[in-house]
Amino acid sequence: MKVFAVYDTNVLVSALISKRSDTAVVLAVESLFKGDVTPLYNDEIIAEYEEVLHREKFNLPDNLTESIISYIKSNGISSERVPSAEEFPDPDDIVFYEVALSKEDTFLITGNTKHFPQSPIVVTPAEFLQKIGKLPPR
Repeated sequence: MKVFAVYDTNVLVSALISKRSDTAVVLAVESLFKGDVTPLYNDEIIAEYEEVLHREKFNLPDNLTESIISYIKSNGISSERVPSAEEFPDPDDIVFYEVALSKEDTFLITGNTKHFPQSPIVVTPAEFLQKIGKLPPR
């Protein structure tokens, strides 16, 4: 089964700054690099990744952030937005949801589920791992 996902920026940041390697957010991002997930993106999402991952407060090495963005672009699918009539507390989040709507069976992985409509496609990293059968035993 091929899994498609849009990664909210907060998931990438959380994984990169995490001190532990066994958290759901780290494992959800690792699933991307292991080839378990095909990322969906568009130019707006890539622009947000670039802006946020390069913020000084996160102190992430440029080569790391560029590698991640390059990987997503090389291994992902550039997708068009599918307009949604849903209301969003933060208009910057709309693009992530609308790109996730562009391909059937795509998840939107976010740490901020309250910023998105209640929908089966909007999942936390832990819920995502559970749905794809990659949640490690506790």
